[in-house]
Amino acid sequence: MFTHKDFSLLAAAQAQSALLLSSPNPRVGCILATAAGVLLGQGHTQTAGGPHAEVMALRDAAARGHQITGATAYVTLEPCSHHGRTGPCCDALIAAGINKVVASIADPNPLVSGQGFERLRAAGVEVVVGPGAAESRELNIGFFSRMIRKTPWVRMKVATSLDGKTALLNGQSQWITASAARADGHAWRARSCAVLTGIGTILEDNPRLDVRLVASPRQPHLVVVDSQLLTPPNALIFQADRQIFIYTCVENELRKIALEACGAKVIYLPGANGKVDLAAMLRDLAQREVNEVHVEAGHKLNGSLVREGLVDELLMYIAPKLLGAGQDLASFGPLQRLEDAVDLVFTSTEMVGADLRVRARIAGRNQF
Repeated sequence: MFTHKDFSLLAAAQAQSALLLSSPNPRVGCILATAAGVLLGQGHTQTAGGPHAEVMALRDAAARGHQITGATAYVTLEPCSHHGRTGPCCDALIAAGINKVVASIADPNPLVSGQGFERLRAAGVEVVVGPGAAESRELNIGFFSRMIRKTPWVRMKVATSLDGKTALLNGQSQWITASAARADGHAWRARSCAVLTGIGTILEDNPRLDVRLVASPRQPHLVVVDSQLLTPPNALIFQADRQIFIYTCVENELRKIALEACGAKVIYLPGANGKVDLAAMLRDLAQREVNEVHVEAGHKLNGSLVREGLVDELLMYIAPKLLGAGQDLASFGPLQRLEDAVDLVFTSTEMVGADLRVRARIAGRNQF
């Protein structure tokens, strides 16, 4: 028999299974169990438009031949109460005869935001909130960011030498880190809603910037910051099956037509000094249901994002090499005082093959 804590942990594991699948919906897991500790069904959120975790768990219980009247549902996020791509999950639980719901955290979506709990309680369902709250929020940090701040969570990935260089002065950067780190980087691409890069990277490296080194059920969108609309229609980025957004400052109809014929969406969003308005771009991406942005760009765009305070987290792969003179991970400054430095908080360090992976969050950035 399982305990209540066990079921909450199993629900969290189910939510983790939705990591690469559910975007732009949150990653949610659900466990159905009896009061005596018998597992009845389990499930996690499917692709957008598909069943949510609660419905998958109900289907699983039915497939096992279990009766669920009077059962408890352990779910990692408040059951939704609105009609979106699917019907309200709280109604499905009520209709199934669930007696109690143990939820990790309230849904930050203004269309839900406590209304799911209210509807359950109004139907006589006992509701407990709290077990696993921090873990559920962290797993869905991008979703919470989009719902509360109206902007995606921005994670900047860089591969550097031990002395902080991302490329030689001549631009050569393939490969500073080893194959294990590159595969791990693809796993982080896969969990994002969109990969962001700049026109400099497109012109210099002609990368694909898709997910190839790990199995993934979907390709994240690609976002290109291209102030002068110089993206070549024959660039390798167009080979993957995904949505591509190109943000620009020039209204060149011929280039726009050529790029949109390749499947891109060209968006005119000028800011100061002939550059794309990066803050407005992130707000626009949030409106397009982008939760997590994974940045893989050069030192200039990285520097602009850091300088404008738009980066939330760094994902760094540090190779055991010294490159000497070369390109920095982000060009901004120079600062005049140490007090003006960007303060970070290390959240994890781990060896990935021969390289060191360091995750660091901008201090205080997750307080929303």
